[in-house]
This record gives sequence, C-alpha cells and structure tokens, in this order.
Amino acid sequence: MEHFFTVIGGMGTPATESYVRLLNARTPAHRDQDYLNYILVNHATVPDRTAYILDHSQSNFLPPLLADIKQQASLHPDFIVIVCNTAHYFYKELAAAAGDVPLLHMPHVAVNTLTQRFPKAKKVGLIATAGTMADHIYEREIQAAGYEVVLGNGTIQDQVTELIYHDIKERNHVDGELYHTILREMMVEKSCDLVVLGCTELSLAQEKAPDHPYPVIDPQSIIADESLRIALALRRGETVDFTPLVKANDPLSH
Repeated sequence: MEHFFTVIGGMGTPATESYVRLLNARTPAHRDQDYLNYILVNHATVPDRTAYILDHSQSNFLPPLLADIKQQASLHPDFIVIVCNTAHYFYKELAAAAGDVPLLHMPHVAVNTLTQRFPKAKKVGLIATAGTMADHIYEREIQAAGYEVVLGNGTIQDQVTELIYHDIKERNHVDGELYHTILREMMVEKSCDLVVLGCTELSLAQEKAPDHPYPVIDPQSIIADESLRIALALRRGETVDFTPLVKANDPLSH
C-alpha cells in the first residue's frame, strides 16, 4: 500500500471512532478509491494514561505505545497520529521511536490553529483529563502562544471527569447537557474567550452535542483536518512541510 498513514487509537475507542468518522466524512470522495489509505491501531488495552500520570505506581502506558510506534514505523507510513491528548505526555520518547516517520503533535497543532482563528483572544479556557492538566502540556502551549490560560479546575474538573469517565468511557454515552454546562461555566463564570477541548472524549462530546453558542478549539477535529490535508497532498505528489506539525525539540522527558 502506497501513501498511507497510521492512526494510533483506542484511548478510548469511541473517541477514536469519532476521529475516523470526521476523517471519512470530510474526504472528498465519490468512489471507494477516493478515500484515504490508513492503518488504524485501536489499542484499547493501553493502560489508563491519567492513572499513571497521577500515580507512577500504576501501569505505565509508555511500553505498549512504544511497541505500536516501532511496529508501525517499520511499515514506513507517511506519518503517524496519536488520537489521545494525554498520551502526548510521552511525545518525546514516542517521536524518537518513530525515527524518520513524522509523529504529529496534536496539542501543538491545535494551539497553532488557535492563534490563527482567535488572534485577538486573551483568556483561553482549558478542560481536559486530570492527567493532561497535571502534565501542563496544553497550558505551556497556550501560554507560549501569548494567551492567558484559565483552567477548568475544582468543581468543573469534577464535571469533566464525570463526562469523560462515567458517561463516555463507562457507558459510551454523551451527556450533552453536562457538556454544555461545563462550557457555559468556562465562558460565563470564568470569562473565557474560548475553550480548548484537551481530551478526545470531549471532542466526541463536541461531535455529538455541537448545538451550543460557545467557541471551542477541538484538537481532534483539527488533527483530522490536518491528516486529510497531508494525505491528499502526498497523494498528489506534493511536498509537505511537517515542521509546524511536530515538536522535534520537545524538552520534556519522562
């Protein structure tokens, strides 16, 4: 198979399905052969990312992801995307394991898009898993772009955790009312100009319950668009500059 890419998913599976739905729905296809070539690795048994980040005595999710990256890199895809924000905790190690295959950095790409869409914004709200919040990956990216970060912590974090884990991961159900309540609290009570959805389960909530008036940055939707753009360009024989899509000099090492 020529000109294909690899999607590392399963963290969780419904959120990965959302990425695939967006990717396929946005592909300008009129026949089978117009769709994209990709390998989906739905690695559902990867240990919980947040559990490990908050407590290193829990199962480490790096070894299975390293094995996935090395396996897929040996097949020489055009690029690899990991559709889990929290898994980017180990981005440096995973990117090194990918070798010459570009590993897209979803938080970095999302914040680059934020700067293009909302250049005049000042206060950027962030909601995510407790693990992503503890890792500060989005917080650093947003601050480096010149914005003030407003964290969805305290009671809002409890609501976000309920939506992600109790509703979506445990019951495969999106509580649209709860999702809208969280956004309203961030926008109205915390006076944010927009909200970044720093978890792919929140991206699934956005896909299933988009009927709200609040501006959001949805990293999974953005990375689906970038995956499509890159894949189509490579299929046409064009050269793609991966520099804005990766973080070759990511200083973090866990």
